[in-house]
Amino acid sequence: MSDNAPSSLVELKHVTFAYPGAKGDRVILDDVTLTVPRGKVTALMGASGGGKTTVLRLIGGQQKANQGEVLFDGRDLGRLSQAELYAARRRMGMLFQFGALFTDLSVFDNVAFPLREHTSLTQELVRDIVLMKLNAVGLRGARDLMPSEISGGMARRVALARAIVLDPELIMYDEPFAGLDPISLGTAAQLIRQLNDTLGITSIVVSHDLEETFRIADKVIILANGGIAAQGTPDEVRHSTDPLVHQFVNALAEGPVQFHYPGPNEADDFGVLSASGRGRRS
Repeated sequence: MSDNAPSSLVELKHVTFAYPGAKGDRVILDDVTLTVPRGKVTALMGASGGGKTTVLRLIGGQQKANQGEVLFDGRDLGRLSQAELYAARRRMGMLFQFGALFTDLSVFDNVAFPLREHTSLTQELVRDIVLMKLNAVGLRGARDLMPSEISGGMARRVALARAIVLDPELIMYDEPFAGLDPISLGTAAQLIRQLNDTLGITSIVVSHDLEETFRIADKVIILANGGIAAQGTPDEVRHSTDPLVHQFVNALAEGPVQFHYPGPNEADDFGVLSASGRGRRS
């Protein structure tokens, strides 16, 4: 990092984002400001629908903010040309939920794919880099297997090797622990922390797994109701007095986050049906 580089690799400044809908825009983020410190693991957490994956899409440039700025290394992604955006994306790695491997390519070719698409390296150099990245995730010996021949946990590690093959400055993880058994989950969490520290990269982890995420994160941001409910170290967030954060961290059924999606009054819905039903039976 140069002396003039900002301390935060990613910043959202007063960002508002809404998805258009038949009944009006559905606001996901409302005037959100947050920072992702360079060289650290930042966790984005919160109830489903809180905007976590939307933040990843804004950083990756798949979506544009309606208002505000999304900065990557000090540059507003929303103002970049297509060529500049592609160049910024090459400095990012993405681990999709459940891996998203190419099913008709071997483990080796899955990891080699970004190198072949974005570089003009020789096949010998591609081979060495791919084997190094597979070795980093413990799967050098599985290079010739097909995705159908490996477990879900192994597939996630292959996807991680693919995410780091271009030596990105930022890696974004969308639910990296979903569907994993306890051993695979622990291994994946350890790898995220290990690679972040060894490679000197910046990581953003979207996850619902509190225990593992709190164990590896330097900073935790809880998104809720279009804004930030809490942020800080895992210990600070765990001891937050905010009712919503308390409910989330302690996995409580009762609290600000309700089980039922907002809808018509229950008596109106079932009362009308019940009355009409009785009318038909009489």
